[in-house]
Amino acid sequence: MNSWIAAAVTLLSGTALASPALAAPALDGVLVDNVEGVTPDGRGGVERFEGFLIDPEGKIAQIFHKGDKRPKKVAYKVDGKGRIVVPGMIDAHGHVMATGFAKMTLDLSMAKSLDEALSRIAAWTAAHPEAPWILGGGWNQASWGLDRMPTAAELDKVTGGKPAWLMRIDGHAGWANSAALSAAGVTATTADPAGGEVLRVAGSKAPAGVLIDAATALVEKKRPKPRPEDADTAFGEAQLQFLAAGVTTVADMGTSIEDWQTFRRASDKHQLRMRIVAYAGGIEAMQLIGGPGPTPWIDDDRLKMNGIKLYLDGALGSRGAWLKAPYADDAGTKGLPQMSSTQLGNLMSRAAMDGFQVAVHAIGDEANATVLDSIEELSQTYKGDRRWRIEHAQIVDPADIPRFARNGVIASMQPQHEASDRTMAEARLGPQRLAGAYAWKSIAATGAKLAFGSDTPVEPAHPFEGLAVAISRTGADGQPMGGWQPQEILTREAALGAYTTGAAYSLFAEDRLGRIAPGLRADFLFVDEDPMTAAPQALRGTHVLETWIGGRLAWSAAQDGGKAGVRR
Repeated sequence: MNSWIAAAVTLLSGTALASPALAAPALDGVLVDNVEGVTPDGRGGVERFEGFLIDPEGKIAQIFHKGDKRPKKVAYKVDGKGRIVVPGMIDAHGHVMATGFAKMTLDLSMAKSLDEALSRIAAWTAAHPEAPWILGGGWNQASWGLDRMPTAAELDKVTGGKPAWLMRIDGHAGWANSAALSAAGVTATTADPAGGEVLRVAGSKAPAGVLIDAATALVEKKRPKPRPEDADTAFGEAQLQFLAAGVTTVADMGTSIEDWQTFRRASDKHQLRMRIVAYAGGIEAMQLIGGPGPTPWIDDDRLKMNGIKLYLDGALGSRGAWLKAPYADDAGTKGLPQMSSTQLGNLMSRAAMDGFQVAVHAIGDEANATVLDSIEELSQTYKGDRRWRIEHAQIVDPADIPRFARNGVIASMQPQHEASDRTMAEARLGPQRLAGAYAWKSIAATGAKLAFGSDTPVEPAHPFEGLAVAISRTGADGQPMGGWQPQEILTREAALGAYTTGAAYSLFAEDRLGRIAPGLRADFLFVDEDPMTAAPQALRGTHVLETWIGGRLAWSAAQDGGKAGVRR
């Protein structure tokens, strides 16, 4: 018997009915039957089915509808017991290693106030006396009800003189205590770097404790770097989170050479269960990982490097997003562009000339317009199927929305951001500038492709939560009634497609992933809610029962810690 079949038989713990001759070669694959199957049909709708056949290569061989004859001879049969099956979800924008490291460091994402955050920091510091630095993140002053950033002086009170460096939830600002500022040499004479800002104590030049966007590098370069074995542990944590959430493929945005080597080590040890498509964090990393061009798929289509991730602006919450007009709640700034339009065009051209796909982070309306300008200019030189990507596209001038349809621009967006950020967006922009905010339906209506993700660890990699937001424009509390900017609500078919077929297309992987269809990889989930019929709140709470990748059981809720998916 093929090794993948033998492993799956062992792992199914009674859900599979093996053929009598277990030692015999598999001739007709694996039959998954008695399911309520739902998959995008590739034409904007959905297809329902009752079973499917997986071939020995881990691909879908045949789909069965009501009344279709099933094969009589199969290696084994999985009785779905009437459970719902959907394609594996694709997270089109995540940060794999940061997701893992967030589990290993101080997590402030659940803190509801500054005092609660400080209490958590004090407790973590006391529990980890051996740590040379206090590292972590997830804080969000907007959710604390603060109209300012936290300070080094406040952090000093709970860190006992040990350096502390805590990233804001969006990754675009860092909170340092006095010891960390001293270690990094950040003083009153330190100039703001291009594309960044060192916040100052009111009435002086002394650093207040928060550094924004490019300024975070001043402390980042001084903090302890993780060892390879730490990275391996972090990747294991991240992979388990993705599998448990039903995410079978992730676009890793900003991959470093160290990240890539971590993924390769997991592959070498047969521990890479999910699929990762990497986008290098800059030109140097692009050249180190890809060399003369994008890598091929390796390890049964589990790992590939497609292109490059560039940053044009920061985030809305830290007022780093680059806007066309000043912030409504701070008339003194339009944001922090990370480079000029000329610099952006040069970097995009450098990547495109070697065939790398280009993905650009753009949140503010000026940033989005600038990327669209660059794409239009470069498309005159770089022909063919480029699939230029704009990451986030959160705030777009309505006048620029039709431009997404030109030159094959992909809008890589994260529905959960809308639910988390809507009140903050109202404060930053004012009511008159919200028409192009998180404008999923309007962008899709131009003919542009939507690719949905989470931006994990900024938001949890919970695609069913994202689906609930996409079809309702409401948060976990069901508010606001009728949805925020409800004209941008998506149909269920469009939302599911953005997490599957659209995301696969954004990765140049539509010939491998995104649907349960003949010839594609058998990546699928057993879940307890039908995404086409469940109410938004029920959909948000969807439980993933099993995650299958390439026809193998990669994770099961019934197994301890996802160990069921270790590849043999």
